[in-house]
Amino acid sequence: MATTTFPTSTPFFAHQGRRRPYPSVSVRTAAAAVYGRGGRRWRPLRVACEKVVGIDLGTTNSAVAAMEGGKPTIVTNAEGARTTPSVVAYTKSGDRLVGQIAKRQAVVNPENTFFSVKRFIGRKMNEVDEESKQVSYRVIRDDNGNVKLDCPAIGKQFAAEEISAQVLRKLVDDASKFLNDKVTKAVITVPAYFNDSQRTATKDAGRIAGLEVLRIINEPTAASLAYGFEKKNNETILVFDLGGGTFDVSVLEVGDGVLRCCLHQVTLTLVVMTLTRELLTG
Repeated sequence: MATTTFPTSTPFFAHQGRRRPYPSVSVRTAAAAVYGRGGRRWRPLRVACEKVVGIDLGTTNSAVAAMEGGKPTIVTNAEGARTTPSVVAYTKSGDRLVGQIAKRQAVVNPENTFFSVKRFIGRKMNEVDEESKQVSYRVIRDDNGNVKLDCPAIGKQFAAEEISAQVLRKLVDDASKFLNDKVTKAVITVPAYFNDSQRTATKDAGRIAGLEVLRIINEPTAASLAYGFEKKNNETILVFDLGGGTFDVSVLEVGDGVLRCCLHQVTLTLVVMTLTRELLTG
């Protein structure tokens, strides 16, 4: 059976003076993990005659990449950009908007414009007191203590993964048009600090979007893969990931194809989130 190999794409990384070829909010990888004892051993993901995309589902912006001509290629969206705002809005007439067009609703329709949803995915209401104060829409608690996002325009409350699924759906639709091939499989990256609930919710978002999520991969590990560091021996790597929601710093040890995360520090950048909100609302 014919197979196609999908290796990694390029991330935002402390790249030692090299020019960064992709946006700072970028797709980290389209490779899958095979976990080895004591570390993470990686092999290329092989899927028969199908396109697999790598998705960076970001707090502020998202991006998608695929292999074209043996090289990772960032997919341009319908607007011609290589990143898509992770924003979903519902107009007062009930129309759904995703991406840049949704972002424009933040000023005139703030209570129905959902941004920074990644902060709420897979979390309980008692965990997001500070985060809920930083958004223009209502964050409410359901009977089980789960987070719901209130949308008065259509009289509905969404789970965070349902909003994220709408962003994923746009990314996949844009990728399918760009590649002229239907995309149904993806690898999605998440912050290294994500717990099991957040990872499961991210995978659920992919399922809601109609995707088979082949792997959920930590962003710093994917960054190291994207630069081919798994091929190095006996090296220590420092990975910086400055995003709209967090600033992550990770130390990884590399040896014989194994990537081992020795230290991970994350700063939840509520200051960045506050600045973003001020810029959106003027």
